[in-house]
Amino acid sequence: MDWLYTLSGFVVGAIVGLTGVGGGSLMTPLLVLLFGVHPATAVGTDLLYAAITKAGGTVVHARKQHVDWRITRLLATGSIPAAALTVWGLSFLPKRSDEISHVISVSLGIALLLTACAIVFRTQLQKRALSHADDAAHTRFSAPITIAVGAILGVLVSISSVGAGALGVAVLFYLYPRMPAIRVVGSDVAHAVPLTLVAGIGHWLLGSIDWALLGSLLLGSLPGIWLGSHASAKVPDRFLRPILASMLVLIGGKLIAS
Repeated sequence: MDWLYTLSGFVVGAIVGLTGVGGGSLMTPLLVLLFGVHPATAVGTDLLYAAITKAGGTVVHARKQHVDWRITRLLATGSIPAAALTVWGLSFLPKRSDEISHVISVSLGIALLLTACAIVFRTQLQKRALSHADDAAHTRFSAPITIAVGAILGVLVSISSVGAGALGVAVLFYLYPRMPAIRVVGSDVAHAVPLTLVAGIGHWLLGSIDWALLGSLLLGSLPGIWLGSHASAKVPDRFLRPILASMLVLIGGKLIAS
């Protein structure tokens, strides 16, 4: 069934290239619900998958000076310790038990619903933030809030592999409304690499990585992202995002209900 994994990687990669989001949001539930992969293995494999694919994106953004390294460091200050502690906490649960499957499935469902909200309401959040951008409190507390957001993302991503993309971008748009969109995206992608790498290595130590599956996904996703990125200019963003958000709501609801 390797070719089906590769095909899935291609489709998800193309969606990521088209919309900028959807990697972990689609790949992990696809592996769990469609292919019957154990939730822990799906999350662990997807984390390393994300670290590898987003590393390439970070190099491109960094060369074009689209990364605000200060914001990336603030996010990582919160997310890296949180990710390490979360994986350490997961190590106390019995491997491949019903308990860990339930925790990951429910966390994944909640993360997907939050991601859908972030996709739908991103523009409204940015407009609201712009109206308060000159407030002293907004500026004074942006750094500690960024660290706290990083910690929340560290926990969420380590359990579900979802949140580093759409959720991170939505929060950065709110905290830094005057920052150009491309720098927000670049900073978020750069932060996702160490976060998913640390969480992925943690899951590897827990024995939650399927290396053959990882290779099959990458084989399809890399050309998919390339094609999707080139086609993104021809497909209206306002058409794609509601469809993606609706898919995430349906998938998230199913995971929570199960």
